[in-house]
Amino acid sequence: MRDRRDRSENLSGKKRKGQRTSRFDRELKKLEWGANDREKRKLIKDVIKTQKADLVCLQETKLQEMTSAIVRSLGVGRCLEWGALNSWGAAGGVVVFWDNRVLQLEEMEGPSVKVEKEEFLSELGAIKGLWNEPWCVAGDFNMIRFPTERSRGGRLSPSMRRFTEVIEELELRDLPLQGGMFTWSGGFNNLLKSRIDRFLISEDWKAHFRECIQGVLARPVSDHSPIILDGGGMMRGPTPFRFENMWLKEEGFKEVLRRWWEEIQISGTASYILSEKLKALKPTLKKWNTEVFGQIKVKKQEAWNSLDFWDKEERVRELSLEEEEARKEAREMYKK
Repeated sequence: MRDRRDRSENLSGKKRKGQRTSRFDRELKKLEWGANDREKRKLIKDVIKTQKADLVCLQETKLQEMTSAIVRSLGVGRCLEWGALNSWGAAGGVVVFWDNRVLQLEEMEGPSVKVEKEEFLSELGAIKGLWNEPWCVAGDFNMIRFPTERSRGGRLSPSMRRFTEVIEELELRDLPLQGGMFTWSGGFNNLLKSRIDRFLISEDWKAHFRECIQGVLARPVSDHSPIILDGGGMMRGPTPFRFENMWLKEEGFKEVLRRWWEEIQISGTASYILSEKLKALKPTLKKWNTEVFGQIKVKKQEAWNSLDFWDKEERVRELSLEEEEARKEAREMYKK
């Protein structure tokens, strides 16, 4: 953990001075997907946008060098700050990016080697001692607390007891997981399942997020399900009008845009004409966007709902071949 902090910039930073308390009422989202594929990044960005997340943590990026361009291709909004740990060959890698008004969060991936886990837990305690402010740690801990957190059950092991002891010693809260019991699945037909991913929050965190809920979402990619820490949300103002780059990819859009522009007749100075024509064009673009892309959003939402349904079913029983095929079709539809 120590060399990780040295190699990254602002992976965990204190709340900025002057930050309004109301900004604490945010939604935090952790996603654990690879980011080394352009098409996959589009899918990840779409889910981030749908969930309206202000802070995102991606693990197993499998990128040996994270760049601002890649972060921009994943992030939503203009107020992005980020920090990253590069992968080691084709494994590992972490990137965290957030709205620059966001609070402090420590994102990590626990070791899978048994002998390294005690050192990891000790360093977690050292990190906790650095701050007196509300604190949250999230990631793939590669550890579980109870036998019920894995599909094959078993007995309470010393490592489980130790993990729980550290959580209690650091006065962290492990909120119940809504929407399912497990966050990871693997093995033949995904029969092995466990809850190795989680958010842990300090007691005073609740003073800022009174309706904290930890939940598991549908899994469009990766063997990890995205998990979300929802602080109750905040009242947001009207969404400002934005020109969407995806419009330019629609066949015939440039031609119809040129026609709309030429049909608007305004007199005055060049700057006045430009300003007024842009204002006049907005309602036309909004209507066109609803008519052309509105159905696409409906279909994507239906695909997400189907994917979420089959993921929840898989958490309680084994899916049949027909049901696996239905989930695969939903996943492919969501990617479109």
